[in-house]
Amino acid sequence: MGMMQEFKEFAIKGNVIDLAVGVIIGGAFGKIVDSIVADLIMPVVGMVFGKLDFSNLFVVLGAIPAGTGATLAELKKAGVPVFAYGNFITVAVNFAILAFIIFLMIKQVNRLKKAEPAAPEAAPATPEDVLLLRQIRDSLKK
Repeated sequence: MGMMQEFKEFAIKGNVIDLAVGVIIGGAFGKIVDSIVADLIMPVVGMVFGKLDFSNLFVVLGAIPAGTGATLAELKKAGVPVFAYGNFITVAVNFAILAFIIFLMIKQVNRLKKAEPAAPEAAPATPEDVLLLRQIRDSLKK
């Protein structure tokens, strides 16, 4: 069997295709959650705590070269080590929201699985020794 044939069999399997679709939808869904956090939640949180932009919360860990701006992007571009805890807060909020949404989705799927009526189980096949004993019994009755 050639390598191309093996690859074709692998790629056509349902699990691989399902995984690819899941990754694509997950990427798009992640962008939606990023937007919800960055555009809707973090401004409200920033307003409550008195800071409007969490991405510019950082601590400089090295010397700042002359002429370098005081924003996180400019400091990183200049190679200055910074402890960017504001970005971490944003990413942590993104993760928490995404994890909660996935939890709700899985919970709903499990609820739907339980709601489906279980197919009645087929009676187990009678063992061969029992069938043989029944034949002996029936022949003795005659």
